[in-house]
Amino acid sequence: MDETTTLARLRELFLDNPDLEHTRWLALSISLALVAAVLWLVRRRRLREEYTPIWLLVSVALVFVSLRLDVLRELTRAIGAWTPSSTLFFLGELFLVAICLNYAVRLSRAGLLIKDLAQEIAILRAQMDKLAARSAELERR
Repeated sequence: MDETTTLARLRELFLDNPDLEHTRWLALSISLALVAAVLWLVRRRRLREEYTPIWLLVSVALVFVSLRLDVLRELTRAIGAWTPSSTLFFLGELFLVAICLNYAVRLSRAGLLIKDLAQEIAILRAQMDKLAARSAELERR
């Protein structure tokens, strides 16, 4: 048997490995806890409404995957990964990159706004100093 066939059989063994029931319950518990945490944060106004759909979608997707591990296995086969856990880590990394990009865009925009505000304050201070000097000159006369 050649190495390619052995690797293909090994990959299929990884993908056909039966799910452990306690692993499924742990994943479902963590997913439901994430849904509850998102809803609690929104209720307490600690998570802004613009982020709520993203986090609810992620948490509901995790609940779905926890309930239907066969979907995760099919996705793993489709992308050519070896194990469902590696697929989850890959998708998690993609999500984190998207979140980082989102924050980088927001920080860039905030930096430009701060610079514009600082320039406006400097102009206003210069105008106030000019008016104060003119007022002091008028008082001396």
